[in-house]
Amino acid sequence: MKQEEKQLLLKDLCARLPYGMKCDRLGQAKMLLYVSPYKVYCLEFDNSEYMLGEYKIEDIKPYLRPMSSMTKEEKYTYRHMLGATLNSEGESIMFVYVEDFPAVIDWLLAHYFDFRGLIEKGLALKAPKDMYKTE
Repeated sequence: MKQEEKQLLLKDLCARLPYGMKCDRLGQAKMLLYVSPYKVYCLEFDNSEYMLGEYKIEDIKPYLRPMSSMTKEEKYTYRHMLGATLNSEGESIMFVYVEDFPAVIDWLLAHYFDFRGLIEKGLALKAPKDMYKTE
């Protein structure tokens, strides 16, 4: 993993900490608890006990939802947040007011959407359909 990829993954993982992010390590899903520039700490369940696992950032992959996996309701909410409107030719235009930008990013993070393209870069895995229940 290149240094730029580690930095991108680190930024993304840190931003998702408040949302109960799940990560994969060797085919097992783990709950992300803490991220440092050098280590990732995840909650594991083993033999009826919870344990803290410590891993290198390059050894884990977050489970994220592709942007294309938005439900109809999520698309409506997202488009509303982006101020979707139609231009004079009937084409959809989306824009975000600067003051609304943090809310849009927080919403994408809270719903585990891969808006940075980590899945395509091989830095994340596509989350199974019911891994993150939507409200």
